Amino acid sequence: MLNLVHLKVLAAVARHGSVTEAAEELHYSQPSVSHHLSRLEAATGVKLVQRVGRGIRLTPEGQLLATRATEIVGRVDAASNELAAQVGLQAGRVRLAANASVLSTIVPTATATLGQAYPGLELRLIDRHPVEALQMLRHGELEVALISQHADAAVEEEGFRVVHIGDDSIYLVSQRPDDSIANHRHSGWIGGCQRCQDELAMMCRQEGFTPRIASLSDDMVVVQALVAAGAGVTTLPGLSLEAHRRPDIHTTELTNFSRRISAVTYGEPPDPPATIALIEALQDAASHRTTPDP
Repeated sequence: MLNLVHLKVLAAVARHGSVTEAAEELHYSQPSVSHHLSRLEAATGVKLVQRVGRGIRLTPEGQLLATRATEIVGRVDAASNELAAQVGLQAGRVRLAANASVLSTIVPTATATLGQAYPGLELRLIDRHPVEALQMLRHGELEVALISQHADAAVEEEGFRVVHIGDDSIYLVSQRPDDSIANHRHSGWIGGCQRCQDELAMMCRQEGFTPRIASLSDDMVVVQALVAAGAGVTTLPGLSLEAHRRPDIHTTELTNFSRRISAVTYGEPPDPPATIALIEALQDAASHRTTPDP
């Protein structure tokens, strides 16, 4: 009786023409591959592989069976993937971490879309800074981390995979209308995390000065309250202003700057069906987002 594992081994040997390369693809040892081939020959009663110098080649019978084996293995894999997708989307789980501005804007729309399409899918949302979210992703505590541009350097590590979700404008937040960064070379600035401050310093350097950081806060509500009170000026992404905007501040879009929003997964592809469905819902939510009037 033919064994699916034996057929997978024969198909891999046919693809590579080498026991060594087939073993590498299948993550088997070379003796294990040879053993599976011997068992397949015993099951079929025909010689499937011939030694040629230091290599091997398939006999005509081996080539015939390898062709059919490739078809059989492909159909079984397709059936397994379809079944996993069906089960995964009916009763699967996916965990996502993002910061407050994204969780308040793009994510709720994506959550509603996902819930309507797959009511049995369990979605867990966690409020985390992008760098912390990447650490959780690496440790297997998440399936998806939503990050912004200033965290991109952290995804250069092998194993992370990035999908572009959308772009987000950056705004100067101050007390006066029709403002610009250049008008605040002597002002106090409200900074956030270290990466946010690095981003702010880069924007100010392009205007010929280094910002003086007078206060620190990552909370978009606190930051806007400080600006309204005259305690400093700052920059905020459009998503933060979409999530919360005080009426007594002024915002000016910085047309030369924007921020990428990306979904990051970890490990070898393909992603689980629930993860793929979530990322597609996030992309759809971002593409239909209406930028608020500053």
